[in-house]
Amino acid sequence: MQKARALYDFLWLSRPLMQQIETAVEARLRGTGLTVRMRAVLEILDRDGALSVPELARRLEIQRQYVQVMVNETHAAGYTEKQDNPRHKSSPLIGITAAGNTLMSQVQSRETALVDALASRFSDADIAASLALARECHAMLRAENRKEAH
Repeated sequence: MQKARALYDFLWLSRPLMQQIETAVEARLRGTGLTVRMRAVLEILDRDGALSVPELARRLEIQRQYVQVMVNETHAAGYTEKQDNPRHKSSPLIGITAAGNTLMSQVQSRETALVDALASRFSDADIAASLALARECHAMLRAENRKEAH
């Protein structure tokens, strides 16, 4: 198979792969009250600490307005809270609450078994190479898209 064609197939597989991942995540969220998008916000806050909505939007690489909707959902459920932002008075930090932390620990432990089962099917080298390829493609396409936008 030609290298460019194989890369093309890899890139185009990303959308159905993400749909399968979302379905698997949804299945493990049943009974938690979380949606996939709420989980995305909580995972970043759990990992990185309190962030503003614009910072969350940059991490998720989606529009700030959409992230605001996601944050509003987590806030209404009691999983996040607004905190003072010393760098920007009109853009509060969003922090994860103790309830949000506890829930994320439960959700992530549900997901661990699936990820472990998938990981066991591949070598460390396969996983490292796949991750490197995905990261490099992401960076290159992101740079190209920024160049095209200007």
